[in-house]
Amino acid sequence: MTHRISRRARVLAAAVGAGALVSAVTAATPAAAAAPAVSCTSAKAGLAAKLQKDITAALAGRGGTVAIGLYDRATSTTCTLRATSSYDSASTVKVTVLATLLWDAKKHNRYLTDRETSLAKAMITQSDNNATTTLWKQLGLTKIKGFLAAAGMTKTVPGADGYWGLTQENVTDEQKLLRLVTAKNSVLSDNSRAYILKLMGQVITSQRWGTPAGAPSTVSVHVKNGWLQRATHGWRVHSLGAFDGAGHDYMMSVLTQDNSTMDYGVTTIQNVARAIHKDLVPTPAGAAVYVPTGKPSEAFVAVPPQG
Repeated sequence: MTHRISRRARVLAAAVGAGALVSAVTAATPAAAAAPAVSCTSAKAGLAAKLQKDITAALAGRGGTVAIGLYDRATSTTCTLRATSSYDSASTVKVTVLATLLWDAKKHNRYLTDRETSLAKAMITQSDNNATTTLWKQLGLTKIKGFLAAAGMTKTVPGADGYWGLTQENVTDEQKLLRLVTAKNSVLSDNSRAYILKLMGQVITSQRWGTPAGAPSTVSVHVKNGWLQRATHGWRVHSLGAFDGAGHDYMMSVLTQDNSTMDYGVTTIQNVARAIHKDLVPTPAGAAVYVPTGKPSEAFVAVPPQG
């Protein structure tokens, strides 16, 4: 009898303790269970609601943490999700490195050297890490921070000690960068913008996945991706894309982390991209759309060794 009462008491105490813990956690983080919702606006009737619905559907059942930015100049359309959440940049920071190089050259009224041109091409079209490290060291944090300030990318924090792949970025700032690259402005010259887009349009086949997926054949595709695995938050897989044609001029940033594998993150991004392209630029059934032809490579690492 005594044993049974003691056991019941222990069970009751455990239950009360668990209940108190659950209540305390719930009280401390009332919104923890509620995932943020996709938010869209548009000057075109019905488009915002359709995009919001279809992007949400594309994310349904997907694990990981996803941030999305979309802007289309033609219809004044924007969509955002976790726009201010920071992510390790991985290789997407390479667009910022190139933009900084061109911005600095413009300030000194000079062209890029042959060496800089070679490094820039390898960095963007092949995601070459050694080329990136060389340019990162050449520029230095003062110039990189100077460009970020000029671009209004106030929440982007360059990686310390040469670890450019650990630069902290968010969707809001990446969309600011893509807007600068795709329209006339006082920060980047027209020649600089054209050069960045040219290289983003020449990315090698095995790296042309992500945001281009599902793009209609009537638009030009420019892309730069990033991927990095770390002990916490698993795989970071990101894709920046700029698209122009068929009466549209739009850009897309999709940043993800907590992916179990690289391929999982790529699939999530491509699900979102297909929904966006389909809604923004409707094409007839059976019309040609962009299908990534290469398998994502896990050979590249977005954080260079020290030295």
